[in-house]
Amino acid sequence: MTETVIFDPLVPWAVIAGLAVLALLVVGVALWRGLGGWWLRGLAAVALLAALSGPSLQSEDRAPLTDIVIAVVDESASQRISDRADQSATALERLEAEIAGLENTELRVVRMGDGIGDDGSLLMTALSEAMAEEPQARLAGAVLISDGRLHDVDRAPDLPAPLHLLMTGREGDWDRRLEITTAPAFAILGEEVALRLRVDNQGDVPEAQEGLVELEIAIDGGEPRTFTVPTGEEMELPVVLPHAGMNVIQFNVPAVEGELTDRNNAAVVQINGVRDRLRVLLVSGEPHPGERTWRNLLKSDSSVDLVHFTILRPPEKQDGVPVNELSLIAFPTRELFLEKIDEFDLIIFDRYQRRGILPAIYLDNVRQYVEDGGAVLVAAGPDFATAASLYRSPLGDILPAAPTSRVLEEAFLPEMTDLGRRHPVTQGLGGTAETPDWGRWMRQIELEPLSGDVVMTGIGDSPLLVLDRVGEGRVALLGSDHAWLWSRGFEGGGPQLDLLRRLAHWSMKEPELEEEALTATADGQTMTITRRTLEDAAGPVEIEGPDGETVTLEMEEVAPGRFQAEYVGPEIGLYRLAQGEEEAVIALGPSAPREFEETVASGERLDPVIDGTRGGIASIEDGLPDVRQVREGRPAAGRGWIGITPREAYLTADVTAIPLLPAWVWLLVAGGLAIGAWLREGRR
Repeated sequence: MTETVIFDPLVPWAVIAGLAVLALLVVGVALWRGLGGWWLRGLAAVALLAALSGPSLQSEDRAPLTDIVIAVVDESASQRISDRADQSATALERLEAEIAGLENTELRVVRMGDGIGDDGSLLMTALSEAMAEEPQARLAGAVLISDGRLHDVDRAPDLPAPLHLLMTGREGDWDRRLEITTAPAFAILGEEVALRLRVDNQGDVPEAQEGLVELEIAIDGGEPRTFTVPTGEEMELPVVLPHAGMNVIQFNVPAVEGELTDRNNAAVVQINGVRDRLRVLLVSGEPHPGERTWRNLLKSDSSVDLVHFTILRPPEKQDGVPVNELSLIAFPTRELFLEKIDEFDLIIFDRYQRRGILPAIYLDNVRQYVEDGGAVLVAAGPDFATAASLYRSPLGDILPAAPTSRVLEEAFLPEMTDLGRRHPVTQGLGGTAETPDWGRWMRQIELEPLSGDVVMTGIGDSPLLVLDRVGEGRVALLGSDHAWLWSRGFEGGGPQLDLLRRLAHWSMKEPELEEEALTATADGQTMTITRRTLEDAAGPVEIEGPDGETVTLEMEEVAPGRFQAEYVGPEIGLYRLAQGEEEAVIALGPSAPREFEETVASGERLDPVIDGTRGGIASIEDGLPDVRQVREGRPAAGRGWIGITPREAYLTADVTAIPLLPAWVWLLVAGGLAIGAWLREGRR
């Protein structure tokens, strides 16, 4: 029970203050005039002012509330190295026992794991959230059980009580870390790209581990190469990407006995290899409506350098005009097909026929160019069915279909084959498999397939588009010169841009158009595995994790020739995928997690926050401190102890208020004192 005097004035306090001033003046005048009852007049005025103030005696029935201490236990990844988890458990057990031994005090335990993604240790965020759930008036202190390596110190809350750190770790701890300081997301094939990295030692490093260390570098999970590099220095490493698409480069410094962890000894960089410029040579045998379609397509692609020649004046045209008076540019056959042929990524023959412009030795050089890794696309017109056909040249050895010498002049609707519905060049071009969303063509060169994949057919199921691989290169044969009808919108037009662009890029070996491929994309720790194949089914995919454990997943068909599976990786690192003959690698998580940037325990970042609350930092290795109660504003940490501040919070169960005296009693007292003053002065 607590009793206090409270006031409930009958008039505003300003009026009471004015009356008090007036009473002082009256008493002062009485004293100045020498009246003997001046002090009785003063007491009468006090009684009247007290009556106006309404004094009451308030009694409160209070129920005391316990003080609350918050303990935040760091269970992030860096707390799972060495014996820090055991240290944390021992410290928490001791803290619970100490708090249980204090009167009117209870402990709230909050456990903090790894942050979302690569946020690191969010100790202050966890403390703020725990404080938000408790009344501030009851918070007597907070204790962090951690290695002190937090990443949100700027979010430290305004603490009304002492904050302490029970720090895990050992005095002699040391660690080695590999850091990639600069790495581009994209790089041009064939050109060097500079990666910058450094190897740092942290903590109490043995002398034997200073100086030079070995660095292993592997691309796409292949055999690593070893280099000797110095520690503590930033190095620039020139790298040339081996292929287009995603290149996964793994760096690793072998673990050394005695260091805290090898989780920060490796880093993974993923760089997308792109071609600088795709050089395309387009040779049009004669002017025709489809020529502009090819030209517009290739010129619209900013990544393509186009060299286009149209043969306007064949050698057999002899009209007597001197060569030096012609405005036409002579076809530089020797330069293009002998000296610079290897500079082109793709050669397109658009309605080209043998007219003596390209000798057989030049065309044989084109054949060799394809076998060595080049690409040729033939858009056939009526000329392909004649004796001057390219098929009747050295190029015939690599073409996937032979002309029957028939030119079919009738309307037909191009259709995809079953294989074509799975092939990335024609998959999902438009409409459905049964009713394609495109118009008809009016001419087709009848072809007899010899090799490769027939992905589109025309009149009488005759091959219309045939794709093949020859040696290291690729060949595509389109048995019609009427694709331009789609670009003109004839009967609704069609996806000619998609078709021709895919044809060109498939020929140039763009990774996203590979028929047989195993790829994976990552979103956090979840990878989506995609298998493209021309087969009707795909077998299970094997996933080898960073720890060497293998998991087998069945893949589900999501589109013709396309199978997918999802897998959540249990830990960050490099995963190897295998399905049949296809292999791939993917890195999950950040290349260098924040949790392992600094692994040697330290309270340096928390010093300003803890000092501001008069708290302290105690190393668990040196012994666990006692817990004491200290008054607010006093130092809350010392040798072998940490302190909390009792808050003495309470809950009011009942409140009663009784006037000190009834109003009429105050009036009687005031009147009696006034009469006494008058009588005293009257006797004089």
